[in-house]
Amino acid sequence: MSKEILIVDDSPSVRRMVSMTLQQAGYAVTEAVDGAKGLEAAKSHRYAMVITDQNMPNMTGLEFIQAYRADPSSSGVPIIFLSTESEGGLKEAARAAGALGWMVKPFEQEQLLAVVKKVAG
Repeated sequence: MSKEILIVDDSPSVRRMVSMTLQQAGYAVTEAVDGAKGLEAAKSHRYAMVITDQNMPNMTGLEFIQAYRADPSSSGVPIIFLSTESEGGLKEAARAAGALGWMVKPFEQEQLLAVVKKVAG
């Protein structure tokens, strides 16, 4: 059984690239177009891992993490930021909210797979 990963990003091209990379490596992928839709998906199903963008309409990645971590069902689910943002204060806020790590866009497929394998198994 393949591990399921939730991708939360408002960019169709980024979602497609991340999805294709992960699916080719044997992971099952669910996509959400913003933080609000991501929160709905994350609360309705337990994923092995969540990858989220920061800058999205309706709910930012940081807001998504804060809302998701407020739900006890999120315990133990690793969250990785995949964002064009690389500012230190935002990284600290994300970690404080419950993110495990941070990757900067554009990303290398091998790097993404290495992080997912390490975090989700």
